[in-house]
Amino acid sequence: MRSLTAVLALAAAMLGAGPAAAQSQRVLVQRGEVLVRQHCALCHAIGRDDVSRYPGAPLFRELSKRYPVDVLEEALAEGFTSGHPAMPEFTFSPERAASIVAYLMSIQTDPRARPQRR
Repeated sequence: MRSLTAVLALAAAMLGAGPAAAQSQRVLVQRGEVLVRQHCALCHAIGRDDVSRYPGAPLFRELSKRYPVDVLEEALAEGFTSGHPAMPEFTFSPERAASIVAYLMSIQTDPRARPQRR
């Protein structure tokens, strides 16, 4: 009986982690969206169906066609630069970089661009 109680307690704990993890992921994505709106929306299409205000600016929902989006986190934290002279250099804290990548992953048009999180 004691082991059954332990198994049930473990199962309850594991089930409880699912919704909390999903909520945590939603918060991460929301924070990333706010950051992208603040820093990138002036030129880039940052949503699922908008257009870039600057004609040459890549659509964020299609970044996975050019880059492995899930590895942009390091570049955003170390200082992200582009070959375009009008684009400023951005450096984000590791937490903000993770939020931005979570948001970018959530809007990619290619579902294969969303690898399983560790």
